[in-house]
Amino acid sequence: MTRWRLPGRVPLRLRVLFRGLFALLALAMVALALSVLQDEKQRSHRIYAEGLKKNQAQIAARLRHPTGQLALLNPGAADRPAQPVHPLVLPFAALDFDDRTKALQAVEMAGCALQYRDGATLCAAIGSNPYAGGFVYLVASLAAGELLPHSSGDLELTGVHRAIVDVDYRSQAMRWTAPYELSPDGKGRLTGYSGDAPIAFGAKPVRDFRGWLWQEGRCIEPTAEAPGCARRTFLSVRLPVEVFRDALIAKNPSWPPPDLDLMTVRLRLLAPGDAKALFDSDAPGATLPFSLAELRSLLLPGEKLTVQRAGSARPLFELTGSALDDQPISPWIAQVIRRLPVDGFDAPVQAREIVDTSLGRHEIVLSGDIRSINQSLAAVATRLAWTIGAMLLAVGFTWAVIELFVIRRITLLTKRAAAVSLGMRGGDGLASLDLSDLRGGDELGVLAQGLKDLLQRVNDDVRREQIRAKQEQDMWHAVGHEIMSPLQSLMALHGGREDPSARYISRMQQAVRVLYGQASPSEAFESTTLALETVDIDAFLGHVAGNAGYIGIGRVEYAARGTPLLVRADEHSLEDVVTHVLRNADRHRGPGTPIRIQLDADAQSAQVSLHNQGPAIPEDSLERIFEYGVSDAPDAAAEGRRGQGLFVARTYMSKMGGTIVARNLSDGVSFVLTLPRA
Repeated sequence: MTRWRLPGRVPLRLRVLFRGLFALLALAMVALALSVLQDEKQRSHRIYAEGLKKNQAQIAARLRHPTGQLALLNPGAADRPAQPVHPLVLPFAALDFDDRTKALQAVEMAGCALQYRDGATLCAAIGSNPYAGGFVYLVASLAAGELLPHSSGDLELTGVHRAIVDVDYRSQAMRWTAPYELSPDGKGRLTGYSGDAPIAFGAKPVRDFRGWLWQEGRCIEPTAEAPGCARRTFLSVRLPVEVFRDALIAKNPSWPPPDLDLMTVRLRLLAPGDAKALFDSDAPGATLPFSLAELRSLLLPGEKLTVQRAGSARPLFELTGSALDDQPISPWIAQVIRRLPVDGFDAPVQAREIVDTSLGRHEIVLSGDIRSINQSLAAVATRLAWTIGAMLLAVGFTWAVIELFVIRRITLLTKRAAAVSLGMRGGDGLASLDLSDLRGGDELGVLAQGLKDLLQRVNDDVRREQIRAKQEQDMWHAVGHEIMSPLQSLMALHGGREDPSARYISRMQQAVRVLYGQASPSEAFESTTLALETVDIDAFLGHVAGNAGYIGIGRVEYAARGTPLLVRADEHSLEDVVTHVLRNADRHRGPGTPIRIQLDADAQSAQVSLHNQGPAIPEDSLERIFEYGVSDAPDAAAEGRRGQGLFVARTYMSKMGGTIVARNLSDGVSFVLTLPRA
């Protein structure tokens, strides 16, 4: 029994189509969001790496400047207070202290001067070249009034302007007292004596102590120390340090001394008498010069700057930027960002460069922190997630509307229509369709009303067809009843086995039994049950060809094989098939031409070819001629032919497990019957 699947297939395809489209749309939006986020991650990583390189180049340029090199040579200066004063290592081999202009330019370029509240400055430093001598250089700038020089031979120094320098290094305290004097050429100099004033008779100045004192001629704004005409005063001193010289005598001198940070220097410039010092390096309020700590302002949050000498395993110093704000990131957004594939994203973001100084090469490493990228990506992903979420919500709402108001109604309409189709196929042909809940003014409502009207007309037609079929069945029943009685009498008169008429009377009885009680001839033939038996097809064809003349078909030729060829068939039905084909061939053969029957066989089947010379069958009709009611004769109805001979032939051949086909040959038409061998 055939199982119909219409109620499930059509709605399922429709649902799969729409749901698949919406799923693809949602998937496309998610894929678009991930693609945008991946591009943003790639772009952010590239921009961050480029910015890190630019920042590193800016830091390297700052460190290549003498002020930066001063910071590289004195990394510990940033971690100690400005006072007491500690000498710094200059980025120059030595300081030309004898020339005011050169000394001031070197100090300004190196940026080694301490800044005081009253505008005074002081640079205490040593040279970077050990072979320039073990000296400490002091270069100061301050505002002072008219300077009173020391006279030669005067042992008392309290009545003149004088400088006092104190150095404390390696448990040794050194002091120099240097009164202001005028040289024969009018230059102001500081002559250094060891110890305090007054000096003893016959005391000689320290030979390697050299100092100069210059004063500009124009007045500047008065100060507390110089209430009158204050002038810009410059001081330059070179101090001999015996400890340095002893270290330089060694075979491999270490320069600068590793304990230079322990040396303290104090410079005071005193006015005549016991007045307050014009300048004191230990006066509170001094500000450090440029140091490496100032590079921290150039670092972005999370960045780390490492400076180390080339070849050294330990860093010289490390600076870190401000801490990153730990903004909360959704765990699933963090997972999405982490899983987005970007080349080089997981590798450390670093920028390296080498800076040459007078004491060697320094490697600068600036390391970035990709957490800042993740935080910015998280902000972008959050905004994008809200946008995509809103779009997905809109898609879901649209899908729900279509599902409820379109798909659901189409599904109901399809299922009910399919149920009607099943009812018409399996029942009496009548069916009802309830579409009251699908009515409306939209397209589906109009379609539902149209289907209901169409079904009403179909039901009316089915009822009329049932009435006609009933009447035709009654007619066939009456005709069969009236024919069967005379046939019974003929069979009693000519039923002997030797009587040639008995064969044809039996065929007539079988035909009446097939049609008796059926609604239509086609249904009768299709519902016939054949009794298959073993038939010698060679003898059968010889008998048919020999008796063809009794039914008005002359010149039927068959060359017998002489040996039995057994097939499975119903002998009476097979004779009907051959007779229908012979009658068809007789109508279309040329005048005076024979109908030839040929028998061929292989291991599985036997083929019977019935060939007549005559016009060919149109190619598009080679299959149609086997349909019920098809006839090529225009006056077939007038002659009583209903176009059912070849239909009966194919029906019987199919029930016997065989086939029948028509073929056009060069001189006519051949019908080929194929039967299975017994």
